[in-house]
Amino acid sequence: MSVIVTLRMDGDAATLEQVATGNPERMRTIVGRAKELGLIAHRFYGSDDGRLMVVDEWPDAASFHEFFSSMESEIGPFMQEAGITDRPEVVVWRKLETGDEFGWD
Repeated sequence: MSVIVTLRMDGDAATLEQVATGNPERMRTIVGRAKELGLIAHRFYGSDDGRLMVVDEWPDAASFHEFFSSMESEIGPFMQEAGITDRPEVVVWRKLETGDEFGWD
């Protein structure tokens, strides 16, 4: 079963959007490598209080960690340009069997 991976960090959503859209080739390169390593889904989210979050779905945690370590030379400069100075908090989540699932079929 796949896992959800979240990365949370402090940062300005508008700045991140500006940096990402200002260099679409870099973003395509990063997500292209992620897809090669099994990425199922990916999105950035921002809150009004200066928090950013990436939500990914991967086949397993090892695939994510392989991607993140292999692309650190691309991801690091992107994050710095976007004003993110702290290392993201990475959490790998597994689906729990609770019997109340809805959506994502």
